[in-house]
Amino acid sequence: MSGTGLKPYTEFILPPNVVSKLDVSHLVAEAERADNELTAEAVGEKIGSYEHPELVISDQLKSFLEQNSIKLDNSHDRSELITQLRLLKDKVPVVHMTFAVIADRESLQQLIEWFRASVHPQVVIEAGLQPSLVAGVYLRTPNHVHDLSLRAALDGRHGALVEELEALYVGK
Repeated sequence: MSGTGLKPYTEFILPPNVVSKLDVSHLVAEAERADNELTAEAVGEKIGSYEHPELVISDQLKSFLEQNSIKLDNSHDRSELITQLRLLKDKVPVVHMTFAVIADRESLQQLIEWFRASVHPQVVIEAGLQPSLVAGVYLRTPNHVHDLSLRAALDGRHGALVEELEALYVGK
């Protein structure tokens, strides 16, 4: 970030470790916390009574700042960053995915990389759990629903499945 201003939220690059809308909310909260700490440090320096603790930031925020070439040096730029991150949090495209088991973070990161390359560069995943799903995934976007479960794949093929099983049974 330079004195020339910050790019708008629509141009932000989200790193793969920012998977969900909750992760984006954490970026906002952490940017606000960092701004408060850096502002307090600047005020303390002016009055000569502030120690200089090291600013600790998460890997998510560090990756985000690096990928977007943002520095937290300037108070005005930090305020603009927080404003743009709040807009991103409110407008980020969300894909809801329901799994039969809890999806691990690594799998979600691989999915998000594919979604960002194929669908939208800022999409996030909201993962849900539906044990009765058995296999596959139920995917929902604002204007589409896709049932990619085993049940949907077999739906309407009951007769063919029974024939195949009977053929196997008779063949023994």
